[in-house]
Amino acid sequence: MKQVMSNKWVIALYLFPALLLIGVLIFIPLILTGYYGMMDWDGIGAMEFIGLENYVDAIQDEKFWDSALHSFLLAVFSTLSLIIYLAISLILASKIKGADLLRKIYLIPMLLSSVAIAQLWIKVYNPSNGMLNNILMKLGVEDPPAWLAEPSVVLYAIFIPILWQYAGFYILIYYAALKNIPESLVEAAKIDGATAFQIAYKIKLPLIMGVVKVTIVLAVVGSLKYFDLIYVMTGGGPNGASEVMASYMYKLAFSSNDFGYGSAIGFLLLIITLVVTVIVRNITAAKEEIQY
Repeated sequence: MKQVMSNKWVIALYLFPALLLIGVLIFIPLILTGYYGMMDWDGIGAMEFIGLENYVDAIQDEKFWDSALHSFLLAVFSTLSLIIYLAISLILASKIKGADLLRKIYLIPMLLSSVAIAQLWIKVYNPSNGMLNNILMKLGVEDPPAWLAEPSVVLYAIFIPILWQYAGFYILIYYAALKNIPESLVEAAKIDGATAFQIAYKIKLPLIMGVVKVTIVLAVVGSLKYFDLIYVMTGGGPNGASEVMASYMYKLAFSSNDFGYGSAIGFLLLIITLVVTVIVRNITAAKEEIQY
């Protein structure tokens, strides 16, 4: 058996189906997206090769850079929210009463589709009879904002349901990492007189830092390509105030029938995401991992 598995041809045979699937579903579409970006095409009729014109136009497109800024803001907020998720995970992992129930509650948003979550928060943000504005008026706010209609607040209003949607995912990752820490280390720290904060900051956090770095990459990459909930709630409006790169690409390709330009935007989104991913991974790379 060892001789068979050490044969390069056998290894190649086992890898071929997976590589074929990855090539068909990932690499070929990426190559085609870059190719379509060099075409003047409405998605149906004949294509006309125009070289890098779409890419040059995209780089000079203010709306594209505005949408990129919104995507980067979402990435920043998503990264900062990891601090809250980590704090919640530390509390849940400290054997508090009702921790099992709380973990299940935090996972509920993950069970809902993005469309359902969008519809739920549209009702919450309703300016006339929404729950949020009703609470604000009872607290004495006479003229609460129309959250999804005012350009100055709509972007941040959308960030809240997005962060709420993925809270359970990150809390579950952190909780699993924390539960893998040997209890003997925590008990030894308690015997030495360490406080709960010191145990969390100086023992638990360094031991799960590798997991934290992975979640930072996931949060940043996921934010840059985020689309569905924003499109359902606002469609990128009002007047592009909540537009992100993915929704801008969708509008160009499928609403404006400018498939070539939309493909160019999509390919630039891929390049930007790859560059940011490499930068984030280099920043969070650890010179030495703590073992336990």
